[in-house]
Amino acid sequence: MLKCAFCGRENEPDSKHCQDCGKPLTPSVARVIPAVRSPSPAAGAPGMASQPGGQMVGVPRSSGAVLPCPSCARQIGATLPFCPLCGKPTGFNVATGPSCKVCGSGYRMGDKFCARCGTKTDAPIDQATAGPAQTAVFSLRGSVSGPKLALLAEDGEVMQSFVLDRPETTVGRNDGDIRFSEDVFLSPLHAQVSHRDGKLFVRDLGSRNGTWVFLDAPHRLMDGDVMLIGSQLLRFRRLGYPGPHPPEADQTRRLGSLIPNADVAVLAQLRGDGSVRDTLHLSPGRNIRVGRENGDWVFPYDQTMSGRHAEVNSQDSDFYVQDAGSRNGVAVAVRGERQLNKGSRVLLGDQMLRVESL
Repeated sequence: MLKCAFCGRENEPDSKHCQDCGKPLTPSVARVIPAVRSPSPAAGAPGMASQPGGQMVGVPRSSGAVLPCPSCARQIGATLPFCPLCGKPTGFNVATGPSCKVCGSGYRMGDKFCARCGTKTDAPIDQATAGPAQTAVFSLRGSVSGPKLALLAEDGEVMQSFVLDRPETTVGRNDGDIRFSEDVFLSPLHAQVSHRDGKLFVRDLGSRNGTWVFLDAPHRLMDGDVMLIGSQLLRFRRLGYPGPHPPEADQTRRLGSLIPNADVAVLAQLRGDGSVRDTLHLSPGRNIRVGRENGDWVFPYDQTMSGRHAEVNSQDSDFYVQDAGSRNGVAVAVRGERQLNKGSRVLLGDQMLRVESL
């Protein structure tokens, strides 16, 4: 017989799991002990199978008659639908005792676990039919659930993953739940990521360099929006429509371009200190291209900008910015709270994070 090293329960020789605690009965956790000899075993007594020397092994899991297994000829209880030795169906039609919900093996009243597969005998049907209970290896990462962010290297490979296991997670250089202490472009407390109603949101916490979300679709520009194209910061400002010009008193026409007759917005290139270096005006119906080599606004000195990087298109009275297939993408600074989707990339300081799951 097999004695469980955990609880001391004596189990039958063919048992794979302890019938009392459910622990696996392997050579490393079980000790083989001699079976109890009956003082006067009767040949062919119900529930006993004789071995050479008269030693009795194999106690049936339920009382009643014993029959040979049709597949292996093992003497087993007549109430067992499956043979505990070979696992084949017995075909017995007199099964009246309890049997395992998973493997069909019978067990004695009072057994807490099936000796064959280790399933709890009192497990609900939906749990039992899913298979034998397996204890997972403990992992802190696997023990929590929530949205997942991945830290990306320059080549796009995942360097580290973060599971957001709380409604609000802060990111910063010195403070916050997620810290990057060596990133000098990151503010001490930089941004906050919130999870509610199955959606993910990011908010800048007044950082010096802002929080940026890269575009995966055209973005309608609002007054004050700042775009990151290559390494250039371009700010979009509304100018409004000018009023009508009254004719000159002496009917003299003025020189100058008549097309377009009005500029309604302007893009300003910002220096590191926030001052304006260069500008490009926008008018209704005017579409512009921005790039390192080709376009209406060219930045040949910016090696992080693609040859043709971005487009700003006019639609009615609105303007939309979109990526033109660049290598590094186009990002817009977060103002207020911005919703993130699966696959969204967020730049905080010098750290690129990607939403892996919501």
